[in-house]
Amino acid sequence: MADLPTAADLASFSLAAQHPLTRSWVDDPTRLALLEGEHAFDLQLATDLDLAAQRAEFLDVGQPAEAFLNRWVEVGPDLCVMLSIRFEGLDREKPFVDVSVTSRPLTPAELPALRVAGLDGYGAFRPGRLRIWSAGPLDGWTAEVPGARPDMRVLAAPLAELREREVPDELTLRPTRDLTHHADAVAAYAAVDTKHPGHVGQARVIEEDALQQVIEAGTMFDVLWKGRWSGYAGALPKPKHGLPAYSVQELLLAPPARGHGLGPYLSTLLARHLPDDGRVLSGTIHGENQGARQAALRAGRHDVGGWAWVPLTKGA
Repeated sequence: MADLPTAADLASFSLAAQHPLTRSWVDDPTRLALLEGEHAFDLQLATDLDLAAQRAEFLDVGQPAEAFLNRWVEVGPDLCVMLSIRFEGLDREKPFVDVSVTSRPLTPAELPALRVAGLDGYGAFRPGRLRIWSAGPLDGWTAEVPGARPDMRVLAAPLAELREREVPDELTLRPTRDLTHHADAVAAYAAVDTKHPGHVGQARVIEEDALQQVIEAGTMFDVLWKGRWSGYAGALPKPKHGLPAYSVQELLLAPPARGHGLGPYLSTLLARHLPDDGRVLSGTIHGENQGARQAALRAGRHDVGGWAWVPLTKGA
């Protein structure tokens, strides 16, 4: 392994890999400071054996603590990468190697070296895939790498820009007071899953404890359409990719309100109900969830990058 960089180094590498549009939303010093805080945890995961032991005990997949440490690996004369072992949805049967930070933006040309490094570091876990970040377009990796599939995409825009869109009078928000409608939200997701089977792996309903957290923060809202409860819209203040952001926790329309072109207005209404403090509204949407992604784009949010799943072995 190469010598570990500092958190400031990782922040600088990460900033260079972000979408150019986002560089106009926040000044570089502010963003670098936020990224440094985010990537300090990557370094802790590379050095803290106690934390690694906790992960080993929790996941219980027969590997020692040191196997769970992040690795900073040189994969080319001008390229180092931070690799980590992760489990999709914390499912022990779905290990993957995450490429979390790179010393410069990646291209598919580096894939053979990445595959070797991933298997050298974490082959004992038998991971099937790499997860790679790119600020490029949705099909950037999937068009060039056989077997690659999109994962989550980041859809974001400054709150001030999103507030300007006109919204139908019969669509409004009110603060969510309790968990009364959580069962309705679960049923709404189930209805979508039944109608669109692929949705099951693309989005999950907010859990009750997470919903309660956003309610207590004062940033969860009931969606009302024609006076009736018709979904949720909520976010929490949480930096994302070095951006001062409100991170979307839920944007949901119940079945009776679906199919009327209302989806894009949820981002608008949520932006209007969040504090006017210069933040960005940022949320992740699966690249194959075309309905949700198009609604976010029509609302004025921008696709500023995302992750791709890439087979860890050629031909897998």
